[in-house]
Amino acid sequence: MRKIVSGLFISLDGVIQDADEWIGPWFTPQMGQSVGSMIAAQDTMLLGRVTYQDFAAFWPQQTGDMAETMNGTLKYVVSGTLDSADWRNTTLVHAADAYRQIAELKQRPGKNIGMTGSATLVASLLREGLLDELHLFVFPVVLGSGKRLFATPGEKLPLTLVASETYDTGVVELTYARA
Repeated sequence: MRKIVSGLFISLDGVIQDADEWIGPWFTPQMGQSVGSMIAAQDTMLLGRVTYQDFAAFWPQQTGDMAETMNGTLKYVVSGTLDSADWRNTTLVHAADAYRQIAELKQRPGKNIGMTGSATLVASLLREGLLDELHLFVFPVVLGSGKRLFATPGEKLPLTLVASETYDTGVVELTYARA
């Protein structure tokens, strides 16, 4: 069975919003290699609506290896409001039926299903038992405000730390699975 693997940049106070605006001083080539390894291990992307709309507005106009990867990869976008998903290689998954469709997607042959951003979807899939690995790149900064990964209250959810890496800039990569 395929795994769903999420990678998120997060501040010490749990903020994941607009990470590209605050990670700069701490992001290293070594971290880039770790992110690149996650991307290389996937052949499909799973996105929430907001991340999908941001990516679909940006990546089709880009060139280079990363743009080819982003544009060429199979993508599934979960939404309760979109009527279509026009970015190349994208399939719309209606929110009302998302858990069933995602469980079926995991049964298909292939490499990992990767998730970037999409915090609401990540949190719901983790609670539903469909997310297999959660990679948190914890940056040594307190932002004070912004969207948090677990912004919606829910029941306690025990996790198991399966790997960790500390980078020279003080960023810690923590990899969790459900306990």
